[in-house]
Amino acid sequence: MARERPPGRGCGALRRCLLGAALLLGLRLCAELRRAGPGSPARSAPPGPAWRPPGLHLPPAPGPSRGASRRQVTYVRSGRRAPPGGGGSGTPEPGCCAPRGRLRRKGPRWHIDLQPWAGSAQSLDEEAWRFLRYISTTQIACNHMNTDSLATDSSPTHKPWSVCLDDRFNLAHQIRNKQCRLYSLGLGSDDTHFEVSMASNGCEVHRFDPSVKSAHILESQHLWYHRLSIDWRDPHPAVAAQKPHSNTRKLGSILNEFGHHKIDVLKADLESAEWKVLENLILEDVLEQIGQLIFEIHLHWPGFEVSGSDSSVVRFWYSLLKELEQKDFRLFHSYKDLSKPQLFLKKDIFNASSCYTLSWVNTRWK
Repeated sequence: MARERPPGRGCGALRRCLLGAALLLGLRLCAELRRAGPGSPARSAPPGPAWRPPGLHLPPAPGPSRGASRRQVTYVRSGRRAPPGGGGSGTPEPGCCAPRGRLRRKGPRWHIDLQPWAGSAQSLDEEAWRFLRYISTTQIACNHMNTDSLATDSSPTHKPWSVCLDDRFNLAHQIRNKQCRLYSLGLGSDDTHFEVSMASNGCEVHRFDPSVKSAHILESQHLWYHRLSIDWRDPHPAVAAQKPHSNTRKLGSILNEFGHHKIDVLKADLESAEWKVLENLILEDVLEQIGQLIFEIHLHWPGFEVSGSDSSVVRFWYSLLKELEQKDFRLFHSYKDLSKPQLFLKKDIFNASSCYTLSWVNTRWK
């Protein structure tokens, strides 16, 4: 008689076979992981480049050698300016040209920094005294002024439009080498002796006057007249679309349109628009492209779009001029026009004139 097989014996053998197979598979996986090393992708992953988030493009870098510690690498942008005509896009990176030790503002400025009040009373007398004393005191000496020594004729200028011709400021060198550029901003003035004198000495002169008859007139070899007026804002886009040939621009827009990167001399006689135009030059950093400023300022009223109490108006004027000083412009000539009414905000105070001509030089100009 045959012996009966104990119940469950076949099932036990099957379980042992399955456990053995699982053990072998586990040992093999451990060996594979140990051979691949920590952090490596599983061998079952399909070949090809590793996935990265969209828009992230990193240069390939060799991995650290076995046993070496990981190091964090910091990339520092160089502050050196690319050489002229060199490779690349030709456009400097933001901040690459800022002078050492001076932090550049990031983003646009919407208003100037007002100076503290001249006194605790915040009165007009206090503000007017501080302002008039400031514009009447030169900050730097200039031994050679005007272009009379360079001009071919000996006739004096009609107005004291004074430029500094000291060698340390390079303007005389630029004039002798026929490489200087003058922008003249005016409103119908007949006094053009200064522009003609500069042009006769080889300076490229651009006079902006909305009263001229044609859009662009070449008066002489170096003297241009443009039917454009300089404003502290560009035309509204809706107005510009209806009038594509509008004759009002900001100075920065004119520079871009003309392809000019620097102005050796900027002369302005804007009949009380000078305060807002000067504010625009400060807020948009156009001053960095200018070597010397000659402005006729008018004090008989606040000026276009300048509002507030009399004391706050004078504080605003003073703050604008202090912004020039902070940008390394120094006053080297001040002229008080005695032929104009002797009024200061419609008041006869401090023996002030309603009109002064001020000249500054950019001491960092090269």
